[in-house]
Amino acid sequence: MLYLAQVHKNEFLDQYQLRLLARQEADYLWTIIPEEAFILLGKGNTMSENLLVLVELSSKGDIEKIEDASNWILSIIQTYLSTGMTPELLQQEVERAEEWRQSLTLQNQDLARRTLELEARREQIQALEESLKRNRNGYEGDNSEA
Repeated sequence: MLYLAQVHKNEFLDQYQLRLLARQEADYLWTIIPEEAFILLGKGNTMSENLLVLVELSSKGDIEKIEDASNWILSIIQTYLSTGMTPELLQQEVERAEEWRQSLTLQNQDLARRTLELEARREQIQALEESLKRNRNGYEGDNSEA
């Protein structure tokens, strides 16, 4: 699993560690890690203090890959922030999409209700037609006896 982490020096152990800041849940979905979670890098691994890195962890929590997060952060800035896309704008778009979804749901419910009404009317018409046929056949039978 991919994490965004910050390098810290653990003075007590005299080695560097990673403080996990966020975890990738899906391609474009990250979750902030609210509690402090650290992973020791081990003796001999030196990195710049406060450096932001992307770290790939195995399912057991072992470090599989570490890379500087600078290029990743710059691509996020270029993709999302250089176009003026703000959190407010994104929230407005989410609200608009939700309004569309609700409108489509209401339209779909209305269409389903109308379909049921038409089906009920069709059945009523068929019942009336059958009743008329029976009545006509009954009158024709009465006229032939006379």
